[in-house]
Amino acid sequence: MLRSRLPAPVDWLVAAVVALFALAEELSGRTMAPARESLPFWVAAGILAAVGVLFRRRAPFGVLVVYSAANVAAFALSRELPAAWQFYTQLVLLFTLLSEVPARSVKAGVGVAATGAYVAAMMATSSPEAGPGDYAVALVMTAIAAGAALAVRRHRVLAVQAAERGELLAREAVAEERARLARELHDIVAHSVSVMTMQSGAVRLMLLDDQRREREALTTVEQAGHEALIELRRMVGLLRGPELDRLTPQPGLDRLDELFEQVRSAGLEVKYEVHGEPVPLSAGLDLSAYRIVQESLTNTLKHAGPTRAAVTVTYRPRELRLQIADEGPAEGHARGPSAGGGHGLIGMRERAALFQGTLTAEPCPPRGFRVEAVLHL
Repeated sequence: MLRSRLPAPVDWLVAAVVALFALAEELSGRTMAPARESLPFWVAAGILAAVGVLFRRRAPFGVLVVYSAANVAAFALSRELPAAWQFYTQLVLLFTLLSEVPARSVKAGVGVAATGAYVAAMMATSSPEAGPGDYAVALVMTAIAAGAALAVRRHRVLAVQAAERGELLAREAVAEERARLARELHDIVAHSVSVMTMQSGAVRLMLLDDQRREREALTTVEQAGHEALIELRRMVGLLRGPELDRLTPQPGLDRLDELFEQVRSAGLEVKYEVHGEPVPLSAGLDLSAYRIVQESLTNTLKHAGPTRAAVTVTYRPRELRLQIADEGPAEGHARGPSAGGGHGLIGMRERAALFQGTLTAEPCPPRGFRVEAVLHL
């Protein structure tokens, strides 16, 4: 927290400019103005003003009010004419205050009033007497500083809102994908529990009459399975949306050919290769692998349009590796926005994480894109 409040490099730069401007104007003599009677005092004042500019972000309201009051008092008690560096420093402090606080806040109002008092005192002590043109120039420069500050603050607010909105959408996407994963995995678990329950019942019916202890044990297993099925169906009902068909079979890698036919009809040419010896996969892993390939090809169609892609499935002793790479959009066409991000990638990463796996998505020179997933068996 302390480090974030220390002066940034740009603050040092602005403070150095103010210090050099003040020293140059005071030591070399001001144009069309007599030399200062107490030069050391004004040199020190210029250095002190630069220090205030350096730390203005830590207390923008306090620095501006103190600077304005000190200058108004100096104008009232001294006969010396105001210097240009004093006015420009006032504008820098006004810009900083209005870019940090809300425009309708009390601090913003007091800051504008303090700047107005400074300009009025500066014009009252100017020599020769300030005319309408001098007032117009001072007001225009003050308005430019204030307007620029309001624009910067609005940009900051919009940037923060956009970041918060993007984070919210990402969270919603993660929650939606996790709910989808939960629905699919609950279906798989429910099927497995159903098989176990039916097998237990079948074995129970095959027992002899004197096998009472075994029959009681299997009856307990069967009842527990029925209760588990009831709870699973209740949870599935809560997780499912009304648009999903409860009886829809869950796809796996054995149905990739159907997926390839669909994307080929949309203009995506797919080359499919399998390396290694295929092994039986658990239902959840098989489904997640299929979804990763499906989402990758969907993203290719969405962002690159009709092009060519290669899908490679590699079976290794302890892992399943998926690679989906496309050649990018056709010549003369640009890849669509957000080709390297979005909710689809969030969902794929969630699926890979279910099996302690990893997913990498990155551009593939010269214009393509590649998704590679490693799922542990």
